[in-house]
Amino acid sequence: MEKILVVNFGGQYAHLIARRVRDAGVYAEITTPENAVEKAREGEVKAVILSGGPSSVYESPSPDVPTEIFELGKPVLGICYGHQLIAKKMGGRVARGKGEYGRTLVKVVARDPLLEGWGDEEVVWMSHGDYVEEPPPGFEILAVSENGYIAAMRKGHIYGVQFHPEVNHTAKGALLLENFARRIAGVKESWRPEDHITRIVEEIRERVREGQVIVAVSGGVDSTVTAVLVHKAVGSRAKAVFVDHGLFREGEPEKAVALLRSIGIDVIYVDAKGRFLEKLEGVADCEEKRRIVGETFAQIFTEVVSGIRDARYLAQGTLYPDVVESGAVKGADKIKSHHNVAGLPPWFKLELVEPLRDFYKDEVRKIAKALGLPDEVVYRQPFPGPGLAVRVVGPFTREKLAIVRKATKIVEEELARAGVLRKVWQAFAVVGDDKWVGVKGDRRAEGYVVTVRIVESEDAMTADWSRVPYEVLEKISSRITSEIPEVTMVTYAITSKPPSTIEPC
Repeated sequence: MEKILVVNFGGQYAHLIARRVRDAGVYAEITTPENAVEKAREGEVKAVILSGGPSSVYESPSPDVPTEIFELGKPVLGICYGHQLIAKKMGGRVARGKGEYGRTLVKVVARDPLLEGWGDEEVVWMSHGDYVEEPPPGFEILAVSENGYIAAMRKGHIYGVQFHPEVNHTAKGALLLENFARRIAGVKESWRPEDHITRIVEEIRERVREGQVIVAVSGGVDSTVTAVLVHKAVGSRAKAVFVDHGLFREGEPEKAVALLRSIGIDVIYVDAKGRFLEKLEGVADCEEKRRIVGETFAQIFTEVVSGIRDARYLAQGTLYPDVVESGAVKGADKIKSHHNVAGLPPWFKLELVEPLRDFYKDEVRKIAKALGLPDEVVYRQPFPGPGLAVRVVGPFTREKLAIVRKATKIVEEELARAGVLRKVWQAFAVVGDDKWVGVKGDRRAEGYVVTVRIVESEDAMTADWSRVPYEVLEKISSRITSEIPEVTMVTYAITSKPPSTIEPC
């Protein structure tokens, strides 16, 4: 299959580039800088994209690729760090500037197939400190930012853009990537994730030739799709296990187990609420909470496995964002440990099977639809592996856990009543240690501050706060303060990702 090769320099958006290219119906494959030239030589590779990254081209060491990659005759597009690397390696000059972050206006100064369909001015998303002060010899400047920085440049088949076309905040970024893939690279073949179900099943079957596969399920779309795919591959050798860690939303364990059983997946239910909550009590550090959940999860699965003859594998619904944020990609900065990636302890012996680790949430939903799963599974909101533990900020207590659980239920109920729950990516409540003086029943009351977080996204790599109608927010606030005695103040989080993450910790 014709493909675009994405060289990952460790940026949090690197895999998002591949996803956007896939959205254009073109298959994209990720590789490391060390393997870039070798992979780029392959006949199926029609073009190369150099990703952004947290490094500076002047740091030592910093990610690099041989100049040979520019000499293969295949189109190359550098994004942010990749743009600066092209400039440095080809004789330009990169300098430290005042930085550009967030939405930025750029002016198109020269027409080019890369910017086909762009207006004279467009809004893009910037996130950089270094900038290209002087382009390499022979490069034409295609666009400049409002600060006068080079926003896009080209020489022959080599392009560089300082902004991030892969994020939604770049208004016509998807069009730019489609232009690169279709107009410049000339890729004609189309790619759809749901077309690869057979390939995924065959890969699982090839890898798991013998022994039992324990499938960790939570009722969410990722783990449910994983369970269905593994069951298709190995049949009765797949054993689904639902561990109730006491950190789920209200009524969720019962609904999840019933739903899985209704679609033909037998589930072993493990009640481990007491063990998890006892270990989390009083723990304040976010990463420590994630470590505890991951380690306890592994301990319980090891115990379950001891009762299953010839169990050798653990199948999980790990996705690309989990891998990237956990720093599992070489050169990537560790944002937070996901218990199914970086939270498993070194003594955990089961071999991991992660059939969805190359996909994004929206792609998994397409696979789920193709598998015939019910909408209740397909469109279930993402839920963190450590559950509500990461929505309790500061020392973990059962009181705060109960507040978060009740408040989250109210948020979901009111959004569903307003008909907007399915339109948002995630909606939940968070509680910390902050207190606010209030008045309840004509008496002074001092209670917790609950923060409501509602975001819109397509892939969890970037997200924007949802402009929920004021009357809906008012109803949510009124119910939380009325129905949860310990709460006297409700706030609404209006920071996008980046700079913040979706979950508080």
